[in-house]
Amino acid sequence: MRDIAQPIYLADYQPPAFLVEQVDLTFKLAPKATRVKSRVRFAPNPAAAPGQDLRLDGEGLTLIVASIDGADLAVSPDETGLTIDAATIPDGPFTWESEVEIAPDANTALEGLYMSNGMYCTQCEAEGFRKITFYPDRPDVMAPFRVRIESDLPVLLSNGNPVGSGPGWAEWDDPHPKPSYLFALVAGDLTATSGNFITMDGRDVTLNIWVRPGDEGKTDYALDALKRSMQWDEQVYGRAYDLDIFNIVAVDDFNMGAMENKGLNIFNSRYVLASAATATDGDFAAIERIIAHEYFHNWTGNRVTCRDWFQLSLKEGLTVFRDQQFMGDMRSHAVKRIEDVLTLRARQFREDAGPLAHPVRPESYVEINNFYTATVYEKGAELIRMLRLLVGEERYRAALDLYFARHDGQACTIEDWIAVFEEAAERDLSQFKRWYEQAGTPKVTLLEDWTNGTLTLTLRQHTAPTPGQPLKEPLLIPVALGLIGPNGTELLPTQVLELDSPQQVFTFNDLPARPVVSALRGFSAPVTLEHAQSSAARATLLGHDTDPFARFEAGRNLARDILHAMIRDAARPGPEYLDAIRLALTDDSLDPAFRALVLRLPGEDELAQSLHAIGETPDPDAIHAARGRALRLLADALAP
Repeated sequence: MRDIAQPIYLADYQPPAFLVEQVDLTFKLAPKATRVKSRVRFAPNPAAAPGQDLRLDGEGLTLIVASIDGADLAVSPDETGLTIDAATIPDGPFTWESEVEIAPDANTALEGLYMSNGMYCTQCEAEGFRKITFYPDRPDVMAPFRVRIESDLPVLLSNGNPVGSGPGWAEWDDPHPKPSYLFALVAGDLTATSGNFITMDGRDVTLNIWVRPGDEGKTDYALDALKRSMQWDEQVYGRAYDLDIFNIVAVDDFNMGAMENKGLNIFNSRYVLASAATATDGDFAAIERIIAHEYFHNWTGNRVTCRDWFQLSLKEGLTVFRDQQFMGDMRSHAVKRIEDVLTLRARQFREDAGPLAHPVRPESYVEINNFYTATVYEKGAELIRMLRLLVGEERYRAALDLYFARHDGQACTIEDWIAVFEEAAERDLSQFKRWYEQAGTPKVTLLEDWTNGTLTLTLRQHTAPTPGQPLKEPLLIPVALGLIGPNGTELLPTQVLELDSPQQVFTFNDLPARPVVSALRGFSAPVTLEHAQSSAARATLLGHDTDPFARFEAGRNLARDILHAMIRDAARPGPEYLDAIRLALTDDSLDPAFRALVLRLPGEDELAQSLHAIGETPDPDAIHAARGRALRLLADALAP
């Protein structure tokens, strides 16, 4: 019986004792008895202490033979791998060879190499490669891979570029060093929808989307989305694709949604296949976003990867932010930002408020698969957005260029990431790094004072204790803010106030009239905002604010307060709300999808939660009745 899993701690990280210079794999595929031959060229790691044993991860493998530099080894694997005594290891580089047997059709965990309706498929992130062969299965061991696949199936795919094929075999070579979690293999009866893309440096890349026969007619949108993603990454980040071929495979039984394996992305079919006859707008948007996300990983995750799994947000938070930017450019920035914030509040804020709250970079884990969370992904993306806001667009791009130039082919840490921003922006960001280290959602309180043409704003921040972190340090919080005059004109365009203490005071002088404060524009930080505003002030923002998110938020808060009143005593929406809604809906400069969001009332669950938050007991019947009545009143008031 395996021992109970013990926590793994960030503080215990040790560099690998050996690095890998080259990996050669040969697969002889059979459902019940696949043979995997590996030839791995190791070299001592100069950054590690000398004279260490070689530890190779391996689970569920039947070892047939093993050798070092051609000399057979008698080794006895345990449940998680095998150890080669330092005394049997040469002083310099050496070659490890092994042959193992695995049973893909019995692999119901869908990790490693498994079968899906007659097709062989892999999933190796985070620790699935150890179920294929013995290897140091950790992200900071990166190497080029060459793969030979032997099978009578018609399509045999792996990472990199094809270098040869014939009846019953194919060989692939990936020259770019990668960690084992990015290894991929697919073999099956598949057909491709193909295209091509010419990169900015002149490479003619073949694009293939592989599906089961009969699904070819559902791949056009996915192929077009891939081309748009490649072009966007060149234009916005200066990142070109680096192989001669890019393959996507649609698999029905793929449990990760999608996976960014180098040059061979594997997707659940629902994120590739779409027909205009049956797919919704949401289906097409999901395909576009996920194809872009996995493609963007080619640089943010593959070419530059994470040193260990504690640094997971280094690739996922950054790539989520990049796919959010892309979707905003392809569709509507305002709508995309609102949707992302609503998702963050619904998923990540609850995570931060619960017993499993954890930092974007956790300090420990027992099972890494449990940390593919909204905090690591969505909150991680918000940290990238804040960095961009704090340093500005030009320095953000300069920092990313430096990051890629300095760390291409490396496995990195959050410290490496922050360092390039400090260098590019020429400022100390050590306080900002606390965002990666502290769990919880900060609360920002905004107080206003108006005296003789001077507006004084007092900003306070507080983060409640979370499990294992009873005391919280002040964070660097960018608060984007503008001022709107009582007649709806903008008195002050967006300014970014940097809140870096428990309390700070900001003063605005010589104002012609008391303005309405438009706070947390663009949702500039993942915080909750406590800011008492009158219904008239909120109606002004709903009708006139130049920031789409703040405009939406004002309308949402105003509608919520009106619905609270209707739930309590059957009141009716006042004219200020209806007039402001009418202004927004008739503003042709606004995206139609944004106007639809402004018109949408808070849902019943949201209303119940907001009533509970102010100490009232939600009555489901009263909530349902009030919301239905409000919808009817809105329809009557806005009817042409």
